[in-house]
Amino acid sequence: MVERLTGAARRAALNGLHGWSDVDGRDAIQNDYQFGDFSEAWGFMSRVALFAEKMDHHPEIFNVYNRVKLILSTHDAGGLSERDIRLAAAIDVIAA
Repeated sequence: MVERLTGAARRAALNGLHGWSDVDGRDAIQNDYQFGDFSEAWGFMSRVALFAEKMDHHPEIFNVYNRVKLILSTHDAGGLSERDIRLAAAIDVIAA
């Protein structure tokens, strides 16, 4: 079973990420992205989806035209886990 990140381990893990913040009322993190148009946003979502599928760890993805919001939480752990941190770090690379 995957362990939830708490306390100092959670803070340290989040320090290495870019633009991720806590989700109000949930043990999850989110990041918002804006692109030049819908096609760029869709391409980004596709790259994230392919990587997430390889990890067998799937984000919540929300899209409106050129904006994408991603939310990460590990349901099996009941909150944020190292799996979310690894996926967020990979998404940071994809977004760069």
